[in-house]
Amino acid sequence: MTESWVNSAERIGADLHLELPGPGGRRAALIRALREAVRSGRLAPGTRLPPYRSLAADLGVARNTVADAYAELVAEGWLTARQGSGTRVAARAEPLRPAGRTPVKAPHRARGPRHDLRQGAPDASAFPRAAWATSYRRALQAAPSEAFGPGDPAGRRELREALTEYLARARGVRTEPDRIVICSGFAHALRLLFGQSPGGTGSTGGTGATSGSRATGSAGGTARTGGVLRGPLGVEAYGLGFHWGLLAAAGVRTVPLPLDEHGARVTALDRERAVLLTPAHQFPTGGPLHPERRAAVIDWARARGAVVLEDDYDGEFRYDRRPVGALQGLDPERVIHIGSVSKSLSPALRLGWMVLPERYVGSVLAAKGEREAWVSVPDQLALADFVVSGSYDSHVRRMRQRYRRRRDRLVAALAAHTPHIEATGIAAGLHAVLRLPPGTERSTVKAAAWQGIALDGLAAFRHPQSPMTAGDGVVVGYAATAEHAYEAALEALCGVLPPE
Repeated sequence: MTESWVNSAERIGADLHLELPGPGGRRAALIRALREAVRSGRLAPGTRLPPYRSLAADLGVARNTVADAYAELVAEGWLTARQGSGTRVAARAEPLRPAGRTPVKAPHRARGPRHDLRQGAPDASAFPRAAWATSYRRALQAAPSEAFGPGDPAGRRELREALTEYLARARGVRTEPDRIVICSGFAHALRLLFGQSPGGTGSTGGTGATSGSRATGSAGGTARTGGVLRGPLGVEAYGLGFHWGLLAAAGVRTVPLPLDEHGARVTALDRERAVLLTPAHQFPTGGPLHPERRAAVIDWARARGAVVLEDDYDGEFRYDRRPVGALQGLDPERVIHIGSVSKSLSPALRLGWMVLPERYVGSVLAAKGEREAWVSVPDQLALADFVVSGSYDSHVRRMRQRYRRRRDRLVAALAAHTPHIEATGIAAGLHAVLRLPPGTERSTVKAAAWQGIALDGLAAFRHPQSPMTAGDGVVVGYAATAEHAYEAALEALCGVLPPE
């Protein structure tokens, strides 16, 4: 019978997992186990092994058994032993492999584009490392012990209270801490609302629009049982295909609504049970939802007993006038407001929130349920401190100025080199839509790819069942490119745009 031992050094050396046979031959078995651990690469060169006494106690063998095993492996060249340095795995160019096996090579990674102008990402180099580290350290020092045990699926109270104040002040949201549920982002919120588990097929897509738009975004019938909400769901005719694919995987039929310069034509809503909108800055065409349509969609939700899902994906970044307040402020009982720090701080933090009508709170918490779906508590505490201390406001103001300068440089480059190309949707956000002459979108995207420029055509964001078209164009993200490379990226972009 084989016994599995998980061995822990008391204070020095590595934890080891070794498999030794039952009684008898312990010294030889230990030598074979250690030799195999080195040969397979589980013990890397330079790894310090536990002292004789520690390993002997963990394995339940005599100290001399461990000492003899170490000595033999030192003699064979597998280990080294020096006074004051302990026993370590000998340095080798690479682990020895058992006969007959070939090394497993890491998959080849293709080089990225020279200029990445795809939408959706903030400037990663601008993450406020020092201020975040200060908040993180301060939050950990102040956190009560219970914060590191089983918690609340709604999220830490400290963060929900901080968001209540911030969202009311900055976005016009009316709520209270008990109606906020912390999630890992917008996609997580959709999965909680429509009953798809994180392991479902919809979770495998990327965040880009091209792959998502090929999904059967309008396939399926009503939502599967277990979801907080059910379909059919009205969506804007242009949007993020990944979201439509995620909804389709949850069995939700999505119905595209036409768009114009005033946003979604919400008068087209009929028997839908909910509608998903980007009212502050329509994605990706730009522009806020017209005030009359904001009022109309609230009236529709009240009359139908329906609900509006508000994707406030970049509500903080408005440049030419005061930010457009959240739609949720018009009727907190008919709007689910969803936001995150993906654009304002970093998508790597995986921190978002839902502001819910009271009647949905219990159902969403029940859907969240499993702890694996909870957001890191230290990250929640750090964000709460970051908001309360004023660091979040300072960072957003700084980034608003930086992104506005980036936008202005894009507009200036177009005016200088391709004045016939109009940039639209530029009053807010981290991207612009460049309107192209009819029939030139596909060739422009292809020419850009040949020149090492990554950007998306506008057609990639059109709902597959939508009869409307917004014309030819490309969606240019101006936030993520490094500052030192931005001028070259603009020059390369203007070089592939079609002539007048």
